[in-house]
Parts: sequence; structure tokens; C-alpha cells
Amino acid sequence: GKWHLGRSDVQHPFKRGFDTFYGLLDGCCNFFNPLQPDPPYKGNRVRTFGFDGELIKDPKHFEGDYYTTDAFTDHATAFIRFAHQHGDPFFLHVCYTAPHYPLHAKPKDIAKYKGKFMMGWDQMRKDRFARQKKMGLANDTWTLTGTDSKSYSWETSNKEFEDLRHAVYAAMIDSMDQNIGRLLQTLRATGEIDNTVIFFLSDNGGCSEEPGGRDPKKRNPGPGDDYVCVGPAWGWAQNAPFKRYKSWVHEGGITTPMIAWWPGRIKANTITRQPAHIIDFMPTVLELAGKDYPSKHNGEKILSVEGKSIVPILAGKKREPHQQLAWYWAGNRAVRHGDWKAVWDKAHKSWELYNIAKDRCEVNNLANAHAEKTQTMAKAWSVWAREMGLKVKP
Repeated sequence: GKWHLGRSDVQHPFKRGFDTFYGLLDGCCNFFNPLQPDPPYKGNRVRTFGFDGELIKDPKHFEGDYYTTDAFTDHATAFIRFAHQHGDPFFLHVCYTAPHYPLHAKPKDIAKYKGKFMMGWDQMRKDRFARQKKMGLANDTWTLTGTDSKSYSWETSNKEFEDLRHAVYAAMIDSMDQNIGRLLQTLRATGEIDNTVIFFLSDNGGCSEEPGGRDPKKRNPGPGDDYVCVGPAWGWAQNAPFKRYKSWVHEGGITTPMIAWWPGRIKANTITRQPAHIIDFMPTVLELAGKDYPSKHNGEKILSVEGKSIVPILAGKKREPHQQLAWYWAGNRAVRHGDWKAVWDKAHKSWELYNIAKDRCEVNNLANAHAEKTQTMAKAWSVWAREMGLKVKP
């Protein structure tokens, strides 16, 4: 699937420990034809696609009923069968581009959802929050955040167009769900299902970007001949009940739920609110495999891994949390110490402070009430930024 970590010899998946690779060496692409150039408002870029060590440059590879979500699964299931036949333990990293823009989906999947989002984004947020509380995903201390500065009025929008945009988005998720089902079926068919731990998560919150605009006379969500996004109103609503979206480091931008599934090992139908981070996956997988992180490679010392294994969390135990987690993206900053989180929003250019344990949705800014703590955490973020080599203006 998606490998958005560079294309050079050093950055290629083959140089990062993977034995085989099929997919996108870019951030996004046309779902029906990854070699189709981006439209002018996205720079006319031709995206980079590869299979193992070779780049795919022949458009014939993507002829017929090609769709990236299906193709990624085709290669993933083939890999599972190959590993099973050879009796080898395996690590499979599947990165679907869905539901990243552009909004491309199959007509039969779009038809399932057309007309289902005419309630609009404000009502969708309320409905989702109510459902989250009923499911136990949100508790009684959570509060639905207010409107977003980049959102706009549902009543004055082109409702048919907005409904279609989100219907295509839902169809892309539906297709991904179908393909995850194919992965599970392959694990069952090979007898590997009970000996496989599965982690499912996304990389960030909903997206507010809108290249190309939202003029229905110019934009056509669904087919591969256009390049449409959901826009800021839907992007914000998708993160309910949190604040903001992708590129911001409020909870709506950086918090993603994770499903961990391992029959007989992880207790079913349980929820943990212990925070974890992407950096925790390396030590987790090493512990599950019974391996140690190497101290040297080709005779040179390796820096120690930053993450902390989440195996205790999977076993239903309490894990000693990270002393500090920090973030930076596109001018936005955040740092978390225990239950406290300080956030710098580039639009407001000031530090905010929240007690995440009591105020999960970042509704009550305590920066003035706890000015000293806010400054302490802001300084801690600056120290981290220097250690990471970030050149950030004060």
C-alpha cells in the first residue's frame, strides 16, 4: 500500500527491512489509475508506484477494473499464502490509501450511501457523539466541541453535492472494509487466524483540505476523472467529538482509535483509555516475536528505540506511560505530560492547556489558570524541538 516515507535507495521499503513491496511511494494517487497525472490545481504530478525494487511505469498495469484498495489486498493475501506455504512467521504492513482524497469509489458502493448524509455535518456530529456514548467509546466527562472556524453553513450549501461527497467517502471506507474481510478470510483459510495479532488504526484525523474547491459545476466526486475532497466541514465533523482535523495537533488531528485483535490473547469487547503512540509498535512487535532490538548494525551503534511496548496493555494490565509525547506539523505544536496537554494552534499563535483526563475534547482552556504549568510545558516542547533538529520560529 502507501509508503509515504521517501523514494531514494536509502528510504525504499527494501532498505527498511521489508522483503517485498507493492504500492504507492507517494502520499496519494488516482485510485483507478495511479499513473494518471494530478490535475493542474494539484501540480500535474505523476505519482510513483512500485513492485518490489522496480517502478511501475506502464499504464497497462492499471487497465480494466483496477482499484488500488483491491490491488493492495490482492498482493497482501498472496503474501500470506506464500508465508504460510513456507512455514515462516510473517509481518504484514497493509497501508490502504482509502479514504484519503481524491474521492474515488465504485458506483455500486456509492449507491449504498447516496442520500444518507442529508442531515448535514452539524447533525452528523451530534448523532455520532450519541452513538459513541452508547457504545462506551465516549464517557460522561466528554463534551461535544463547538463549531469550527473553517466549517460553513449546511443550510446555504449545495446539499446534493455535499451529500454525494460524503457518500463517496463512505463508499471508499466500505470498500476497505470488504478488503479487510478478504484478509481475514485468507488468514482463516491458511489456518493462521488464531496465531496472528492484528492492529487496525488510521494515521491521522479527518482532512479539511480542499484543492480544486467545491463548485458542483467543476467537481465530480466518485469517478477517476476528477480529484475531489470532502472539505473542511465534513473533515471536521468526521472527528466528532474532538476539535480540529488533520495537520492540527488538537485531538481531532492526532488522536486515532485502534482496534487490537488476537483470539484467546486479547479479551474481546474491552476498551482501554491508556494512551499509546506509533513509536510503540517496534518494541511491541519485537516483544511478541521474542526478539531484542539490536545495538549495532554493520558494526555501527544503533540509537535505542524510543517506543514502549504495549504488550501489557493488550494483556489488560496498566503500563507505565511515556513521560512525554510531543508533536509538530505545519506550524502546530503540542506536548503531553501525563494527563496534561499543551497545544499551540498556528491560527491563534498562543499556547493552550488542557487536562485530558477531565476534558478529553479540549473544551476548557486552562492556560491562564495554570500559567506556570503552561510555560513549563511550552519550554519542554522547545527542548524536544531542538533535539529533533526542528527550526521553528518562536
